[in-house]
Amino acid sequence: MAASELGGQRFPRTRRLTRGSEIRAVMRRGKRSRTSYLDVFDSASPLPYARIGIVVPRHGHDTVERNLLKRRLRELARCELLPGLERGELNIDIILRARREAYQTDQAGLRLGLAELLERRWVRASF
Repeated sequence: MAASELGGQRFPRTRRLTRGSEIRAVMRRGKRSRTSYLDVFDSASPLPYARIGIVVPRHGHDTVERNLLKRRLRELARCELLPGLERGELNIDIILRARREAYQTDQAGLRLGLAELLERRWVRASF
């Protein structure tokens, strides 16, 4: 699916996991993988396409820091993860849960860890 079909510059609502019950279900039944900055849970999707949810715990940080980290993760999900899953034609639900260490890294560090996980775990894609 092309980027334009995914909503252009947006992270399409149909590709998001936002309900607490859906997020808990994926975390409960899904397989967990780790990067330096993220815990990643994935499970088969009941829908014919991939969906992604983002969880950013407080870890003692304020709202501004949490929102910045959420924006970074959403951008990575939109630009890197979702297109990679679409290329691999994978219909899975993924939860990205930020670890305490994620607050101390930048976009490049998050991107590198997620790209390695995407390649190792789901598809053979080059970024």
